[in-house]
Amino acid sequence: MNNIQNIIDHAEQHCSEHGEKLTEKRKKVLLGLLKSQRALSAYELIEYCKTEFNETLPAMSVYRILEFLQQQELVHKLNLANKFVACSHISCDHAHAFSQFLICNQCQKVKEININKSILQEIESNIAEADYRLISPHFEMDCLCNECEASLDKKG
Repeated sequence: MNNIQNIIDHAEQHCSEHGEKLTEKRKKVLLGLLKSQRALSAYELIEYCKTEFNETLPAMSVYRILEFLQQQELVHKLNLANKFVACSHISCDHAHAFSQFLICNQCQKVKEININKSILQEIESNIAEADYRLISPHFEMDCLCNECEASLDKKG
């Protein structure tokens, strides 16, 4: 929990430096994503807040909170799963490469890794050759984590 509190403290500082406030409700939603270590939908976050804090948040409020957290680059929306995950770089003080998200299609655990800039440049070049323009360098990969793979191996 100490590590999670450090991350929350960094998130508060980040918001403050950008003239914003990490309100209690925003903290609770971010805390849900940090504790889960997997992708969660807005409705799963509503359930988390109800279970953990005995607080019922309306869906529209959670979506607004998630939008705010995305704007502050504290969470990422995973389009393939239509879920959200906490950024793994909240407490870092240095710039990062482009993120790639490995999403286990069994347990929904998500791992954020960095993609080399040269790889992204090659992809952008291929996209331009196809007469398209890259809107976002956000990559999501449908994967199977080692734990789920081991579980499947035991069954089969």
